Amino acid sequence: MSDKEKLADLFLEIAQWLELQGENPFKIRAYETAARIFEQLDEDPATLARDGRLEEIPGIGQAIAAKTREFFETGRIAYHDELKAKIPAVLFEMVKIPGLGAKKARVLYEKLGVQSIGELEYACRENRLLELPGFGAKTQTKILAGIESLRRFQGRFLISDALPVAEAIADRLARLPGVTATAVAGSLRRRKETVGDIDIVVGANPASSVMETVATLPEAQAVIARGPTKTSVTLQNGLNVDVRLVTPAEYPSALHHFTGSKEHHIKLRGLARDQGLKISEYGVERPDGSIMQVQDEAALYRLLDLDYIEPELREGGDEIAAAREHRLPVLVREEQLRGAFHIHTTRSDGRDSLVQLAAAARQRGWSYLGISDHSRTAFYAGGLKTEAVVEQLREIAAFNAAHPDFRIFAGIESDILPDGSLDYDEAVLAGFDFVIGSVHSSFGMTEAAMTGRIVTAMQNRYLTMLGHPTGRLLLARDGYAVDLNEIIRAAAATDTMIEINASPYRLDLDWRWCRQAKEAGVMLAINPDAHSAAELSVVDYGVGIARKGWLTADDILNTHSTAAVAELLSRKRKSQQ
Repeated sequence: MSDKEKLADLFLEIAQWLELQGENPFKIRAYETAARIFEQLDEDPATLARDGRLEEIPGIGQAIAAKTREFFETGRIAYHDELKAKIPAVLFEMVKIPGLGAKKARVLYEKLGVQSIGELEYACRENRLLELPGFGAKTQTKILAGIESLRRFQGRFLISDALPVAEAIADRLARLPGVTATAVAGSLRRRKETVGDIDIVVGANPASSVMETVATLPEAQAVIARGPTKTSVTLQNGLNVDVRLVTPAEYPSALHHFTGSKEHHIKLRGLARDQGLKISEYGVERPDGSIMQVQDEAALYRLLDLDYIEPELREGGDEIAAAREHRLPVLVREEQLRGAFHIHTTRSDGRDSLVQLAAAARQRGWSYLGISDHSRTAFYAGGLKTEAVVEQLREIAAFNAAHPDFRIFAGIESDILPDGSLDYDEAVLAGFDFVIGSVHSSFGMTEAAMTGRIVTAMQNRYLTMLGHPTGRLLLARDGYAVDLNEIIRAAAATDTMIEINASPYRLDLDWRWCRQAKEAGVMLAINPDAHSAAELSVVDYGVGIARKGWLTADDILNTHSTAAVAELLSRKRKSQQ
């Protein structure tokens, strides 16, 4: 970068930062002008500075000239450093989003408390921007597109960004002549929360057009590598896709190999070695060097005297020992869900009405839905005041009376306040069928204080389930400090359910804790945290987390019948009367 370009960038940043601080527009314009001048300058600015001729340039005043000379004398501009120290880092990041200027960035920071690009994205998904002055649906959509553009090369992607793309490509390849089987492999098949790339395995005649099709995908931005058995491309959204072509006979072994995980394979290969066998992507090698093909992955595991291990469990834990001892669980499936909870309507920050959400749920074949708009403290999300709660309860009662074959459970997502209390008095809480308690504020508490806060809330007989237990936003924000061991113990002791928040931005409870909750006797619920009818479908991602956490249908609240759910929801408050 030339000196002219460096100076232009510095002065442009100063202008942006001054705007972020709400400075005088004339002062801002002076630095913008300086940036443009240096960008287009024909002469060497270092020479002009040395000769004392900077002020001769139209538009360059004494203050700008002094800072330019300072740059050449010290390699920096102190004023630039001072401004940078005063401004929150997230504002620097937000102004990089195409279409988002400094003024709007400052509003988002001040009004919504946005602390990262990921938090901003989540706020857009929850429609938090619609009521802000100067914003609207178009601006919100534009910001989301800008974030997508900004993230294109960040290296990690949410499962919701990668899986639909991977499945679409695999489906396209499956329709090619000569193809016998295709599957998404890798961490996507194991349903990891975030992924670095996409792996697809194709079984086909070597003369097929698979590799040519991959190299010419319309969504491909660049071809990284191309060969007869492997082609890698980078998509326009920044995702790398590796497609491996194998013969139909090799396909089961190749699919197993490229599914992973590395840790699972190490243990499995050790077991095979003890039996004189060697497992690879090409098949199973006998002691004499000959290769034995397997009919499917289940046959490979049977060869080693193991029960079939589902892809979601292949993480190198105790799944192999469990498979040997026939104690693997029958994992929950998406089609076993009969409804869902943690749903927001237009009464708070949702995009669809109660009626629209119920219609979408019925279309999915569900029997019930748990509505839980935000409570009054969540003013930024249109939290319901007491009178609005009364109105919604009446609406739900009327709906249920008119639809005896479908039930809406009346709930609320109550903020857990810093002292552990819930966001309504008991007279209001008693009117709900269920209460989800969630932490939405004061994330900076110590681990002991945050744990105590949540445990106190769970001791309230009206708190039915704990929402998004750690508050994390994937690729955006770590969860708050909390002792999950203690939280799970308290949930078991108080008969409080724990949510698996299925939003792909959260996936919280983390799968690594699901099994511990199950073993403690805690009931879990797979909740979409939906803000529209379309978002009901994210329960699928929650099912993936539940499966990774060794959960069965019996462990999940919303696999049970309407009558059973009604009983389970009321069990805690009845036992504490």
